Amino acid sequence: MHAFDWTIMCAYFGLMVLIGWWSHKRVGDVKDFFTAGGKMPWWLAGISHHMSGYSAVLFVAYAGVAYTTGITVYFWGLASIGVGVGIGSWLFAARWNRLRSKVGVASPLEYLAKRYNVTTQQALAWSGSLLKVFDIAAKWFAVATLLHVFAGIDYNLGILVTGAITLFYCTVGGLWADALTELGQFVIQAVAAIVMIVVVLGKLGGISALWTMWDKLPASHVAPTTPKYTVVFLMVYVLVKTLEYNGGMWNLAQRYMAAPNTREARRSARLSCALYLLWPLVLMLPMFAAPLLIPGIANPNDSYAIMTMKFLPPGLVGLVLAGIFSHTMAMVSSDANAISAVITRDMIPVLSSKARQWTDTQGLRAARITTVTFVLLTMGVATQAENLGGVLQIVINWVAALMGPISIPLLLGMLPAFRRSGARAALISWAGGLIAYALVYYVFHSPQTWLIATPVLVSLTLYTGLGLLASERSETVDRFIDVVGADDVDEPASKEDSRVPA
Repeated sequence: MHAFDWTIMCAYFGLMVLIGWWSHKRVGDVKDFFTAGGKMPWWLAGISHHMSGYSAVLFVAYAGVAYTTGITVYFWGLASIGVGVGIGSWLFAARWNRLRSKVGVASPLEYLAKRYNVTTQQALAWSGSLLKVFDIAAKWFAVATLLHVFAGIDYNLGILVTGAITLFYCTVGGLWADALTELGQFVIQAVAAIVMIVVVLGKLGGISALWTMWDKLPASHVAPTTPKYTVVFLMVYVLVKTLEYNGGMWNLAQRYMAAPNTREARRSARLSCALYLLWPLVLMLPMFAAPLLIPGIANPNDSYAIMTMKFLPPGLVGLVLAGIFSHTMAMVSSDANAISAVITRDMIPVLSSKARQWTDTQGLRAARITTVTFVLLTMGVATQAENLGGVLQIVINWVAALMGPISIPLLLGMLPAFRRSGARAALISWAGGLIAYALVYYVFHSPQTWLIATPVLVSLTLYTGLGLLASERSETVDRFIDVVGADDVDEPASKEDSRVPA
């Protein structure tokens, strides 16, 4: 990399630090730290939701799939998210917002103790937190891979540098810092993506390449599905992503909670939905064209980085790399905030009676300490990512497969259709999904489609079936569901009398 590239990168990192420091002034208590006090405008919440949903994995593992198999990765990897978030704008966005404004929760899992019981809450909290350690570790390793390709930087040093900067702004500024840095990152990434498209189209003969390049690619590269990524795989992925991106990935639930009211929460979800359906096509066009520009490379995962280094002049390389960094830093910082919320609000108070008496100042200090500890742990695991099967295996085989059993009790527990499913159904469905995953992965060595489908379908069947066959419906559950699903009248979050205990 040229000195000008390093200047661009340093300026980018400096901007993130400044935003974090400015956001520090807006954080007065734990609820400001975790839900922005319910004051985040819908457009910022929507962009933040979108930017928090994918990382440098897109430019490493997904770029590798695009290089070898073509557009299928857009359909199952990203369009599926857009469809899922669109469903969530109707089913879940408003309910998450009411959990904050009417029930007064600040953590995505805080309500589980009321809806089910503390045991269920703790089972989902511990298993979900452990899964997130490996998920975020994969993101760190993806960024380190890019730094290694671009600048020859040691993997561990790359993890350390990006982790330290992200750690600073998300610890100091909380959710406000996350959202504002994500806005800045979106702008930087947009400029970088457009620059990359212009260069690639120039190499392919001009703007006409937008519709002529597809005929030059292998026929299989323009098929939405492949023998490996089948129609069933795509349908299951839509189900998994609907659960994951509407609250199963806890940081994304926070964006709905942070909006001022239910109408704004829905609008933020619709904006994120549109971005997921359209913006990835801009980001991925160079990836689809890569086989025409750099044929026969040894490692397809390096394709995007190689194109950047080969075709862009000094300065623009740094800009594109900053754009790539933006995704991972956005996702990791928001994940860290969500995990910190769960640990601070849901897990520590169960383990320590003193934590239940924390003042606002003590709670805020605990939130920041938890954030630091969690991020450091993920950075340590990231140094072992290759020994864990690599980035794509962690993201698809682990996270996507295990997200369903954790998400189903969390999300479906808010819906009226599942009033009859209580703590027993939640725990059995969670455990059944995890056992099913262990069987198909470690015992039967099933194909990838079944690896993803089996846990979520088993968990869904158990949760629904037990509710129908052994109802746990109660007045408490009915009252809770009525509160979070009641009417569509938007009540300002500032009105304390709008809160109704579950």
